Amino acid sequence: MIQKVTRLRRYRQIADVLIKYGSGILLEELDPRQAGMGLFRKKPPDDPRSVYEHVRLAIEELGPTYVKFGQIMSTHREILPPGLVDELVRLQDRVTPLPFEEVRPVIEECCGPLSEAFESVEEVPIASASLAQVHRAVLHDGSVVVLKVQRPGIQETIETDLVILEALSRRVEAVFPQSEIYNRMVQEFSVQIRKELNFVREGRNAERLSGNLRDMPRIRVPEIYWDYTCSRLLTMEYVQGVRIDNVEALSAMGVGRTQIAGVGFRAYLQQIFQDGFFHADPHPGNLLVTPSGELLFLDFGMMGIIRPEMRDVFIRGLVAIVNSDVEELVDIFEKLGVEIREDDREPLKDELYLMLCEYQEFQVQQFDFGGVMRTLPDLMRRYHLRVPLTLMQILKVLWMVFDLAILLDPEFNFNHRVRPYMENLVRKRFASTETVRKASRSAFDAGENLLRLPRQISDTMRRLAAGKVRLEISDTDLIRLGGSIDQASNKLLIGLVTASLVVGSSVVLHASDVPVSGLAYTLALFGFAFAVMIGIYALYSVFRDRG
Repeated sequence: MIQKVTRLRRYRQIADVLIKYGSGILLEELDPRQAGMGLFRKKPPDDPRSVYEHVRLAIEELGPTYVKFGQIMSTHREILPPGLVDELVRLQDRVTPLPFEEVRPVIEECCGPLSEAFESVEEVPIASASLAQVHRAVLHDGSVVVLKVQRPGIQETIETDLVILEALSRRVEAVFPQSEIYNRMVQEFSVQIRKELNFVREGRNAERLSGNLRDMPRIRVPEIYWDYTCSRLLTMEYVQGVRIDNVEALSAMGVGRTQIAGVGFRAYLQQIFQDGFFHADPHPGNLLVTPSGELLFLDFGMMGIIRPEMRDVFIRGLVAIVNSDVEELVDIFEKLGVEIREDDREPLKDELYLMLCEYQEFQVQQFDFGGVMRTLPDLMRRYHLRVPLTLMQILKVLWMVFDLAILLDPEFNFNHRVRPYMENLVRKRFASTETVRKASRSAFDAGENLLRLPRQISDTMRRLAAGKVRLEISDTDLIRLGGSIDQASNKLLIGLVTASLVVGSSVVLHASDVPVSGLAYTLALFGFAFAVMIGIYALYSVFRDRG
């Protein structure tokens, strides 16, 4: 009962926010029965802001669940209008911090009394978001750390919101059957946000990313302090730095912006195409630059994963884009499970070719890679292509990283940077230990089959000579032919029987010595009538089969 009351209260809060931003008409579409009750009043806003901006503001006011969902929705450029995607990308995950006394129990639940675990803890947070807020602290050994503390009650709020969101998505699908993809996206989002609520998992993600990038210079991932970490508290190394998009601060620190652009771009190429494990939320607040010129990664709740076999497909796809190979690019789409209608195949190729040619011909001062990353999803949307979430994540990450690179280095050229990297990567993958192992296994299997071939041929010939070979032919055309022959034979038999009855009955009826009232005459008359009925039925069946 308490859960139902909480859910109803939350429903009302959601309805109030949507009405506030002029979305009551949407609620009436989803539940027309409530229109007459006045529950979902249409109250259009008076300000001149766009509808998509109202959507963003409503999402931010609805809270963490919907902000996170909007951020994930922003990766689906192939199904959402560009204007809406641009607003979703701007979603801000900032909320007023809670008083320290409200988050203290979460810290002490994991670490025990504060005085025993820490030398000091700053009560004023240095950052605050919808899921957690961050406090600086000092350990007894002098290490400066940050405490990412989960907001009390946030798990219960998110679980309530997920139930409501799933119910709304089912309702949307019932009213608009063509929108079943949104139901699938809600399910994917439910899995993702539950993972983000587990800070132990986030710490492991940080350590895995650190291990993958350990050989790359000028890259830094904070160290995790596991003795002070649990599912609702993440303790990590404190590192000073400025946001990567703060160009003035970078210049003041004397950091080479061109070098940072190159380092960041190479780091993401390695994460996506070599490691298959990448930082999937590269907005400027999660990328800091230290005074020593290192690029610092933060926030490891949202990570992308690509299996090795899919990684090879994505590598081929990026090489196809760089080389303007339309045939290869369409083949990659189909390998990723994208269904392309036969009637759309050639028009799609034409538009892809035009887009790639323009991409190759533009100079860096004229070329907007973000525009190309928007053009490709636009094509997918126009041709109703359903694209895997991982592919859209990769496009979003590359687009955001490229925009940051252009901000830091206006002369940055994506094509010139990525082509040698991809060519080198392809060479390494063909010569890698895993590739050699697969090739060796395939060659070994082929050799075994070749060695078994003479014995198999000998066994087959021996069974053939002994008459023990059974040949089975199954073909639909042969089956239909046999059926047609059977039907023709039956009809021929009916025709012969009918003709025999007619001839025999006629001879009897016309015989002069047969009495009209006799048994022979009656049987002949009955046979003649029966033959006529059979003939009529035979003619009917012939015309029916032709029809």
